[in-house]
Amino acid sequence: MNNNIAEQDVANPPAEIPQDSKNLALLSWVGTIFFGFIPGLILYLLKKDDGYVTDQAKEALNWSITVLLATVAAFILTFIVIGALLFPVIGILNLVFCIMGAVAVSKGQPFRVPFTLRLLK
Repeated sequence: MNNNIAEQDVANPPAEIPQDSKNLALLSWVGTIFFGFIPGLILYLLKKDDGYVTDQAKEALNWSITVLLATVAAFILTFIVIGALLFPVIGILNLVFCIMGAVAVSKGQPFRVPFTLRLLK
C-alpha cells in the first residue's frame, strides 16, 4: 500500500509555483520589515487572482497587524516600565519572522507565523 502512495506522488507532483508569484510574495515579506502593513495590504487587494500571493500577503498583513497591536500594548505598558523592555523584543521578532517568511516563499513554500492573530481568514 505504501508503494502505491509513493507511485501516486511521483505520478502527480504538486503544482509548481511560478517565479513571479514567489517574487511578489517575497516582496510582501521584505516590505513588511520596512513599511509595516502597507505592502501586504496592497498585494492582498491587487493580486486576488493569484492564490499563493494572496495567501502570503494575507499572512504578512496579519503579522504586521499583530506587531502593530503589540507595539500599542508596549507603549501603554511603558508607564510601568515593562513596555520599554518589550519594544526591542517586538522589533527582533518582526525582523526574524519576516526573514523566515522571505526565505520560505523564495523556495515556494507557504509560511505561517506561529504567534500571529488571524484577523483575515
